[in-house]
Amino acid sequence: MQQNSLSVVDVEAERFRHFIVSVTDYAIYTLSPEGIVVTWNAGAQRFKGYHPEEIIGRHFSVFYTDEEQARGRPARALELARTSGKFEDEGWRVRKDGTRFWASVVLDPIRDDAGELLGFTKITRDITERRNAAEELERAREVLFQSQKLEAVGKLTGGIAHDFNNLLNVVMNGLDLLRVAPDPAIRAKTLDTMERAAQRGASLIQQLLTFARQQPLLQETHDIGRIIRSFEAVLRRAVPSGMRLQLQLQPEVLPAMIDVTQFEAALLNLVVNARDAMPDGGVVQVDAAAVQLEAGEVEQLPAGAYVRVVVRDTGEGMSPETQLRAVEPFFTTKEVGKGTGLGLSQVYGLAQQSQGGLKIDSRVGEGTAIELYFPAVELPVDRLAASHEFAAEKVLLVDDQPDVLETAIGLFSHLGYDVLSANDGPQALETLRRHSDIAILFSDVVMPGMSGVDLAHIVRQEFPAIRVILASGYNQSALEGGKASADNFDLIAKPYRLSDLIKTLGAAQPG
Repeated sequence: MQQNSLSVVDVEAERFRHFIVSVTDYAIYTLSPEGIVVTWNAGAQRFKGYHPEEIIGRHFSVFYTDEEQARGRPARALELARTSGKFEDEGWRVRKDGTRFWASVVLDPIRDDAGELLGFTKITRDITERRNAAEELERAREVLFQSQKLEAVGKLTGGIAHDFNNLLNVVMNGLDLLRVAPDPAIRAKTLDTMERAAQRGASLIQQLLTFARQQPLLQETHDIGRIIRSFEAVLRRAVPSGMRLQLQLQPEVLPAMIDVTQFEAALLNLVVNARDAMPDGGVVQVDAAAVQLEAGEVEQLPAGAYVRVVVRDTGEGMSPETQLRAVEPFFTTKEVGKGTGLGLSQVYGLAQQSQGGLKIDSRVGEGTAIELYFPAVELPVDRLAASHEFAAEKVLLVDDQPDVLETAIGLFSHLGYDVLSANDGPQALETLRRHSDIAILFSDVVMPGMSGVDLAHIVRQEFPAIRVILASGYNQSALEGGKASADNFDLIAKPYRLSDLIKTLGAAQPG
């Protein structure tokens, strides 16, 4: 009976050995504890090129590249398999004819019942085609990614070029008209048109800087309702005569920490989007109210008091797919050349940077409501005085751009300051050392050689009583890239208007 049982085992063992030897898709062979090839199957012969009599008795390191052998990779593989119970790897292996293939290998130790190491079983697969296919797919993805980037940049460039060409056209034609128009009314109207064009250009630049994360927010406590009312005239000019603009502002004070310039740009973006969504006319409604939110009611905002600003239209509405992509940079449903796709992205970025949120409520054919939420504050609201009178203080203006410097000189002179100027940091220091009565240093940040930040720190050390105000249109990058911090100085963002200058000068304090 025992004899018959052994015969069955022997038969099954022979069948299994024959099966292993016959496999052609896998190299299956055994190694001695030292790594000498002991057995060899048809699969190993097929894609490694060795006949059994050529390879049995040789060390398996012959399958490794010279570089791998020099690094001791074969011995390391045996050691890891012995100590860990298995070794798996992918890498280049070498055929008999010297060609290489990409292999997936598994190395298992063989032990007897007592745990003694008898050798190793090694299974190797040639996965060169799979690797090549994966690399080709990755290259195709990279090409697609680059193509999408170029398309996005192309849309951005086209939109910006279109918008700026229109703005420059207004300014250049306006200058020509100012030179020849004798009528004061025409000249005044032309100046108003040029001012609106300049404001739109400044807004576009701020959008770009916000998108590039180069425009820091200058947050202060403001009554949002008051800001909207003061900005109403600009909003109404953005809405054509065939549409109506309605404001519904809660009469109570609505204080929040916001950047006024960025908020006005965001609000104008939303009103323009609402206008464009109603080609046949309709109503644009702007609401502002204090609300109490529950946790998670809007995005991931915590529970608390917020100021909600809503811009509603009665236009075409958005599909669910459009809503999902609406705040993506460069995404726009407008025709080529009609927009950059940065508008709603800038609005969303402002809400996020202000620790607030944005919510879109829209249905196709039923209009759209864009809701902005800003955390409410209980601090007193900053209010500008009705008029500003400055003593005849002496101010030193520093800028390496002659046109910018000339304009600044005109503004400060208009405000009653005694103005001195310099084209760079060293010249500014020389002027300061000659004039002991200078009260204010107003300097550009980005200048060749000595930056405005470096100049400000030297002035703070040598002339601690002088007020220092820094101006830049590229604040974050310039200030972070400098050797010194600008945290202790007042900042004003370019382009600044006379009202911005008045406010900053009124708030600037000596160091």
